[in-house]
Amino acid sequence: MEAQGDANVRDGEVPQNQDLGFVLPPVIAFLSEYGWYAAFACVGVYLLLQHLRKNRSTDSQSSTVSTSSQDPDSVVQRQVALEASRRRMQEEQDARAAEFRDRQQRLEEDKRRQKIEMWESMKEGKSYKGKAQVAQSTEEATSSSSLRPKTDKKPLRNSGYSPLSGDGGGTCSWRPGRRGPSAGG
Repeated sequence: MEAQGDANVRDGEVPQNQDLGFVLPPVIAFLSEYGWYAAFACVGVYLLLQHLRKNRSTDSQSSTVSTSSQDPDSVVQRQVALEASRRRMQEEQDARAAEFRDRQQRLEEDKRRQKIEMWESMKEGKSYKGKAQVAQSTEEATSSSSLRPKTDKKPLRNSGYSPLSGDGGGTCSWRPGRRGPSAGG
């Protein structure tokens, strides 16, 4: 068979392409059955390729940046700067903690002193409220009086209004329902 095919080509006859008409009916049947699925699959493959291209381009950019920034001097300099900033932040935190500790000690000392004063005044037979507590209560009273709302507001309804009298005005009036069973019979 190979010899006959070679002989046809040698004689100058070029083999002719067969007609692709036999492929058309199955393709049309496939697209009529699964056309929408094929369209969605094509769109999905397109979006997947776009996503992969974007990731590959960002990876290649980051790899070029990382290789160029691996200069030993710049790495050491960056680490030194990072360590200095960490040390500075730790010192600030330590200072705030010491300040808070001092404030807490002063508050505890004040409470202890007030308790001692209260105990001594109770031993003497005086009122056991300390001077500091009396001063605080007067300050609270003055501050609460200054926070009271003004009473110059107009009342919502006149003083002669009674909701049970029925003359509330307007067209809407409430009437009680009928007595007795709701269904007759």
